[in-house]
Amino acid sequence: MVSIDHVAHKILTYIPYVFVLMDMRYEGVKCGKDGSVDNHMEMGKKLLAAGQLADALSHFHAAVDGDPKNYMAYYRRATVFLAMGKSKSALPDLSKVIELKPDFTSARLQRGNLLLKQGRLDEAESDFKKVLKSNPSDKEQSEAHSQLTKSDELQRLVAQSRSSFKSKDYARATAQLDTIIETCVWDVVSREMRAECFIELGEMGKAISDLKAASKLRNDNTQAFYKLSTIYYNLGDHEMSLNEVRECLKLDPDHKQCYSHYKQVKKLNKQIQSAEELIQEQRYEDAVSKYEQVMKTEPNVPQFSLLAKERICHALTQGQQADRAISVCSEVLQSNPENVNVLKDRAEAYIQDEQYEEAIKDYDAAAKHSENDRQIKEGREKAQRLLKQSQKRDYYKILGVKRTAQKKEIIKAYRKLAQQWHPDNFQDPEEKKKAEKKFIDIAQAKEVLTDPEMRTKFDHGEDPMDPESQQGGHHHQHFHRGFQGFQGFNPFGSGPFNFKFNFN
Repeated sequence: MVSIDHVAHKILTYIPYVFVLMDMRYEGVKCGKDGSVDNHMEMGKKLLAAGQLADALSHFHAAVDGDPKNYMAYYRRATVFLAMGKSKSALPDLSKVIELKPDFTSARLQRGNLLLKQGRLDEAESDFKKVLKSNPSDKEQSEAHSQLTKSDELQRLVAQSRSSFKSKDYARATAQLDTIIETCVWDVVSREMRAECFIELGEMGKAISDLKAASKLRNDNTQAFYKLSTIYYNLGDHEMSLNEVRECLKLDPDHKQCYSHYKQVKKLNKQIQSAEELIQEQRYEDAVSKYEQVMKTEPNVPQFSLLAKERICHALTQGQQADRAISVCSEVLQSNPENVNVLKDRAEAYIQDEQYEEAIKDYDAAAKHSENDRQIKEGREKAQRLLKQSQKRDYYKILGVKRTAQKKEIIKAYRKLAQQWHPDNFQDPEEKKKAEKKFIDIAQAKEVLTDPEMRTKFDHGEDPMDPESQQGGHHHQHFHRGFQGFQGFNPFGSGPFNFKFNFN
């Protein structure tokens, strides 16, 4: 597809040839007592040749103001406008040239080409026919004949595309419109129709591209902005939707469709922003409630429900609510199995729930779609360490507490178990030996889980009581000396062990 910038560039490169031709025809029209119009024309010509378009334009403005009947001033100003990509401004100037000098075939040919690019095929055809009926140069005659043929073909295609669109054959209509727009690059009607075809075909990205072009090609195109806003909204992009509907209201503050849509998008956008702020403040339960409001505000657009559930999944995971998090994350993944963020959140929730193998599966699935994600790599390594650790000694399980247990709960559980498994409670040698081992495990668990540094190590998959994992260290090796190491140790307080058990 030919871009507008490309067309402008071609016009700019054509300028030197145009001026040579015009200088041959233009016999130095002097208007004004001191020849100032000529000066402006000459300066504008030099600046244009140097590519200084804005400065050249100023001189041609002055020339037009100095002599409103100087057709060359209009023509050259039109040429600058074209080089700047301002075809809308060039068109009135070319029309003025033709009005002042009807036999100026170059201006008429240029106007015909502009009208063709705008999709105004009947008017373009009229200009090309008049060029052929005048006294054109060989080059002009060849171009006019070629463009007239092209115009006839495009008119036939336009009729076919309208017919295809009306019969809902959107794929055929799109192909026909593609050919039209290759030539009629500034044709708003064809672009808007092709956008409608893309919407019907579910190709929203292409529809957005055409509607953005249409919004620029027509100054007051409120409908293009409205459609852009609704497309973004249905895609779940509330921020872009809000931006586009605001552009519509800038053009027409009383636009009913845009204003009604604006209120809805603004409300939804505010709720989502508020929910994200709550997540940042680690107020996870409040964030969950706010995202539940989002689903009530917009129950009919699936993308917003998915977005809300994705963020609820994240908030619940961060809030250590593993069961709820796994449920919500799984619901999102049923609709979008490749959602990397949700896979990572569910994996973390699985770790919290001590389902390490499931966590590893989720990290593996996420890695397929995001190979260089450091969080995935670290999470998987953590899950593997914890899986290995769970197959050995788990201090949380020994005390029967959750991984989220506070120090108070840990000490309470320890005291209860230490009382139950104290070796003095057992007379049979085998049972006493078993109790000694159990008692040591309980004491080790209490020491690890009440020491912040050791607990952090354990939570990351390292056993502070395992000499191997300490890489040759000897920290707390007294625990491995047997029950003798506990002589004089009171698990219920300080000083010599003197706790007495009374049984009925």
